[in-house]
Amino acid sequence: MDIQPLEFEKPILELEAKLEDLKRHVAGKNIDLDPEVRRMQEKIDATRNEIYGRLTAWQRVQIARHTARPFFLDYVSQIFTDFIELKGDRLFGDDASMPGGMARIDGIPCVVVGQQKGRDVKENLLRNFGSPHPEGYRKALRLMRMGEKFGFPVVSLIDTPGAYPGVGAEERHIAEAIAVNLREMMVLRTPVVSVVIGEGGSGGALGIGVADRVLMMENSYYSVISPEGCAAILWKHRKHAPEAAEALKLNADALMEMGLVDAVIPEPLGGAHRDPAAAASNLKSAVLGALREVMKTPVDKLVRQRYDKFRKMGVFQE
Repeated sequence: MDIQPLEFEKPILELEAKLEDLKRHVAGKNIDLDPEVRRMQEKIDATRNEIYGRLTAWQRVQIARHTARPFFLDYVSQIFTDFIELKGDRLFGDDASMPGGMARIDGIPCVVVGQQKGRDVKENLLRNFGSPHPEGYRKALRLMRMGEKFGFPVVSLIDTPGAYPGVGAEERHIAEAIAVNLREMMVLRTPVVSVVIGEGGSGGALGIGVADRVLMMENSYYSVISPEGCAAILWKHRKHAPEAAEALKLNADALMEMGLVDAVIPEPLGGAHRDPAAAASNLKSAVLGALREVMKTPVDKLVRQRYDKFRKMGVFQE
């Protein structure tokens, strides 16, 4: 896949182009430029480490939205085995933006659900740009209840800019569907592990994010509103999205510091799309670690701890 560079990555690209030009120039000629090639490579490595070592919140948002980034079904194919997709909410229809089903992870039977984006116009139309309809959340809950019935843990992979806000979704009660998920997941009598793998937008993300362990990929974000939406409200213009991203504290490290997520999963340098196999391996290890930990807890205690976990979030004054 051709990985399009982000704006802040262009200095790396320019240096890599110069290195390739240098190699082409000496190809087939009796010229020893190995020391120069090594110096150029060292400069590229140093620039790459410098840029990716001090990413801003807005730059991490851009990485989280990269179209080459692994999506839900990419991770399912690499991490899980025996995946059987189950469709439909048994009330209205199926939602292709919220696939899910039964699978195994390292031999452990489980239910896996998540949001799926597309990489081209056709796929994005099919997946509704990763923004689920009410039937998507109702299907997810149906599958979670199936996991509860058979004693299977639930793994949810979050990657959505937000639930679909269109007229059809409102007519079919999108807010009610998400609210029911929040209530029912809070008392679901089976272990639940959620991971934000890309975008974690508002209630659309939280609708499958009430879990015993909430993890985040290093370059994902989790926020009540998008930086652009926040900028439009506070600054009256989307150009202030970078400032909004900083103010929202939406990146994994900030949320970890505030105790809103339980762990940050490292990504390859430059983002998960730079080495999807390594990213999948890190994700699998983190999910398995979290699952094995929560599966040891008696279910009554697990549900009580989950409820207490979310009740303690936030600071308020009376």
